[in-house]
Amino acid sequence: MASKLAQLRAMTTVVADTGDLDAVRHHRPIDCTTNPTIVLKAISSPAFADKLNDALRWGGNQQGSKEAVAGAVADRLAIAVGAALAYEVPGRVSTEVDADLSFDVEGSVAAARRIIADYDRLGIGRGRVLIKLAATWEGIRAAEILQAEGIDCNLTLVFSLAQAIACADAGVFLISPFVGRIMDWHAARTGKTYTAEEDPGVLSVRAIYSYYKANGIETIVMGASFRNVGEIAALAGCDRLTIAPALLEELDGQEGELVRRLAPENAEPVAPIAMDEKRFRWELNEDPMATEKLADGIRLFAKDLRALRQMVQERLEA
Repeated sequence: MASKLAQLRAMTTVVADTGDLDAVRHHRPIDCTTNPTIVLKAISSPAFADKLNDALRWGGNQQGSKEAVAGAVADRLAIAVGAALAYEVPGRVSTEVDADLSFDVEGSVAAARRIIADYDRLGIGRGRVLIKLAATWEGIRAAEILQAEGIDCNLTLVFSLAQAIACADAGVFLISPFVGRIMDWHAARTGKTYTAEEDPGVLSVRAIYSYYKANGIETIVMGASFRNVGEIAALAGCDRLTIAPALLEELDGQEGELVRRLAPENAEPVAPIAMDEKRFRWELNEDPMATEKLADGIRLFAKDLRALRQMVQERLEA
């Protein structure tokens, strides 16, 4: 019998959540996703030593404040990692707008346009790139503008149905509802060890998937942030799943039948919900998990972004 990873590929588009080029070559995902944490780890590896040195040399010739130059070099490195991944996969690479722009519509749109232009200069068209934005109200509004310009977006840090509905209303190409971080929040408060079938993160993605399919919404659902292969198996059949290399390896080594758990035709009827800004903010306010994890996710990505910029600044000054 084929491995569970092979069976998963037959029902779900498998995406790698990594900047590890060797892992991408080994597991052959369709797409890759990145974030500031992944970029920081990738450029610290020998595989990206030349690109790091090239970016630092470029930065050494730039004018402006130390902070501005370090930020520009960091942006250049994020594109370098994304471009290297794009050469390895047939599909798309997600590159994230700086987390410190999560509540800035105009700033996010401008940053996204720069990312697309930077990829274009490397010969990688916008059809190969997804712009990642945090699913704040402002991030969703930025995505709406970008989608109208033909720039497809991946709205990340999705922890609630309210966020998912707002993203769909904005015509977003893809959302990344997080599984493991939802489970983490509940486990920390209950002390409970969840099975895959009762995992709050799994149930959240299933609810979003059902809402989308029942209402004919074309936005792609890509489950993310997995803690174990049980969570992945419980979402088999989801449009896409972005999975870290260690879990891809574990799935590749497992045999036995992988049962499809999600399919459009099996979606339960769900009445559409009108989602304006007032309702969006109220629904988030009423959901402490979503409120806390969205804020925490932005802070974590911003922390790694600052670490990347600091590392670049230190190297430029050395």
